[in-house]
Amino acid sequence: MLMLSREEILLLIENDKWMMEILENVKKLGLPDWWICAGFVRSKVWDVLHGFEERTPMPDVDVIYFDANNLDEVEEKRLEEKLRMMQPTIPWSVKNEARMHLKNGFPPYSSSVDAISKFPETATALGVKLDERNNLLLAAPHGIKDVTKLVVRPTPYFADSDDRMHMYHERIEKKNWNSIWRNVSFYYGER
Repeated sequence: MLMLSREEILLLIENDKWMMEILENVKKLGLPDWWICAGFVRSKVWDVLHGFEERTPMPDVDVIYFDANNLDEVEEKRLEEKLRMMQPTIPWSVKNEARMHLKNGFPPYSSSVDAISKFPETATALGVKLDERNNLLLAAPHGIKDVTKLVVRPTPYFADSDDRMHMYHERIEKKNWNSIWRNVSFYYGER
């Protein structure tokens, strides 16, 4: 099976005009500690590893940022609308990770990458962004091994709690990723 390095993942994204346009538009918002994460990166990797010619449609494009000075959910909706004006065909989802712990019932996050590290699956705990010089950066707090080996397993934060593991199990059943990417395997842990 084809394995991708960190540099190859970045190159795949850099050579994807659609992905780069999304990254450039989000950068224009000037958000603090912003990333485009989760399925945006994971789906690209899995599509390539499965040899897909066409991009798998995504239910949303997850944009996160960290702004402890404005925890109003209305701001997130305003940002989604700005992005919709730039790219109306993209299903935008914008979340301020400085407030998401309240929604999730978790302890507060210290940054966007801290929040990414506490996503349910290691293969989804990924983010990309453009820095001030337009260099593409990849955040992978649990590495890229699982996403490139097509393995779905809980992040340590989820594996450390029966309640969160229950959420993990429900999520992977609901996502039904095998219906799209047939070679993905799942770690279920103990129930």
